[in-house]
Amino acid sequence: MRARDLAESYVSVSTESDAIEAVRLPVDRRLPGLVVTDCAGQPYAALPAGVIDEPHADRLCHALRGRTVADCLLVGRPFLPTADPDWTAVELAELMARSRSPLVAMVERPTGEPARLLGVVTATSLLEHLLKTV
Repeated sequence: MRARDLAESYVSVSTESDAIEAVRLPVDRRLPGLVVTDCAGQPYAALPAGVIDEPHADRLCHALRGRTVADCLLVGRPFLPTADPDWTAVELAELMARSRSPLVAMVERPTGEPARLLGVVTATSLLEHLLKTV
């Protein structure tokens, strides 16, 4: 099975989205993280969800108030594990393990055109597929 067969549509936020609203999405929808797109809708970064305790959550929400997602991203090259649609499940698993990311953006890069987000493969969906083959 190829990566394109595992990719599914996924929630994304723009770099200009409100940071607090972006943080709420993985919590409300029980997602392992978010895909961030730039203003043109191109894949830009991945934000894996993390677990923090209540006192830190309060401080985090206070610090995020009035900020955009772009304000919260690291300066420089953003974190975005991507895979080609022809990758195998094993290649996806290796990328997830190496990048410590619970999601990988499936990106098509037509020659001379901007990258296009085809979907996302989550660690959960990949494991479900791999367990079916055992």
